[in-house]
Amino acid sequence: MWFLIKGTFWFSLVLVLLPFLSPESASKLENGPTVQIGDTFTAATEAVHYLTALCLEKPDVCEKGSETFVALGHRAREGARIAYQFLDTQFAEDEASQTAHSKKEALNQPLPAVATINAEDEVITGTVAIPTRRPDRKS
Repeated sequence: MWFLIKGTFWFSLVLVLLPFLSPESASKLENGPTVQIGDTFTAATEAVHYLTALCLEKPDVCEKGSETFVALGHRAREGARIAYQFLDTQFAEDEASQTAHSKKEALNQPLPAVATINAEDEVITGTVAIPTRRPDRKS
């Protein structure tokens, strides 16, 4: 879900910044509406607070929304895979596609055995804690 939100944000940011690279776009946008960065930041902050309050007030709405975004993410990933395969068949050279196909077959082979464990061997297990930043949950 966060991948889609971040991807949409960065794609939108690129679209907003592209006109700065073209001189003719600057002249077209001179008479257009202006954007105040402070007002935009305030509006975004208010929207985040509103969504946070909505999730606290009705957690089932946020739960269903997150499930929906997860399902859409899986569909988007599958769509990207299909698009990649289509583009690969359209633009791949014969030798390159054969090489890629043989590499793909090599990746599908089972991994060789690395070590064997005897009954006498001492096996020590444990966990490694990886610190991650997690959102604060208010109950």
